[in-house]
Amino acid sequence: MSAGGAVRGDGEGRVELRVDGDFAQLTLANPDRLNALTFTMYDQLTEACDRLRSSAVRVVSIRGAGGKAFAAGTDIAGFAGFDADDGVAYEHRTAAVLDALAGLPMPVIAAVEGPAVGAGLALTLACDLVLATPDAVFGAPVARTLGNCLSPGIIGRLYATVGRARARQLLMTATTLDAQGARDCGLVTEVVARDRLDGHLADTRRRLAALAPLTLRAFKEVDRRLMRCFDQIDADDLYRMCYGSRDFSEGVAAFAEKRAPEWQGR
Repeated sequence: MSAGGAVRGDGEGRVELRVDGDFAQLTLANPDRLNALTFTMYDQLTEACDRLRSSAVRVVSIRGAGGKAFAAGTDIAGFAGFDADDGVAYEHRTAAVLDALAGLPMPVIAAVEGPAVGAGLALTLACDLVLATPDAVFGAPVARTLGNCLSPGIIGRLYATVGRARARQLLMTATTLDAQGARDCGLVTEVVARDRLDGHLADTRRRLAALAPLTLRAFKEVDRRLMRCFDQIDADDLYRMCYGSRDFSEGVAAFAEKRAPEWQGR
């Protein structure tokens, strides 16, 4: 894997991978849609993690392109015409992406500017450290927006990170956390001014690269094994219920039409 390499795909949106010695930078690049993840980008992210897993890189960072957002969920255009089977396949596919990111043997730092919601939140939960600018926003308000659901793996990581009570409040009330609120409950490691983010990220990467890599790898692997219990929970029936519903189709249509959805519970 050479310096300056990139993982790209056809269509709008891409994941860029750039390597510079001990450090690698993953960039979620779909800035016109606030870096919402397309299905191609999910595949690219998995491919990038596969490359990094066998590399000599010591620290990985991940951020969104353009400075306006980390990742505003999954690109809604990909949900057009979804049925229950599509929903199950989608949730399994995204779970594999999160496992690939969380399973990297080296530390992973998320640098978050603007929204990290839905899939963006899930990505930060798969990282080891989260640096956020004051304008960062975190949450998964799908009960208000699309009417889909989250996997046990994502909900379990959220429980383990912010606590069950706070996680349930966020999910059940479809609210979001600002950067300081996310810092207070443990979701964010540090809040950093925008004009200091690049320098602070570089300093953090250097500090991590100076530590014993096998010790860090062991810490990560213990965490991965502890979190694995959540991934063993079968939720295909819940995916089918939500993604195969009239409400989910309405949520996707309402989002595209920039109006409030009309939920019917069916």
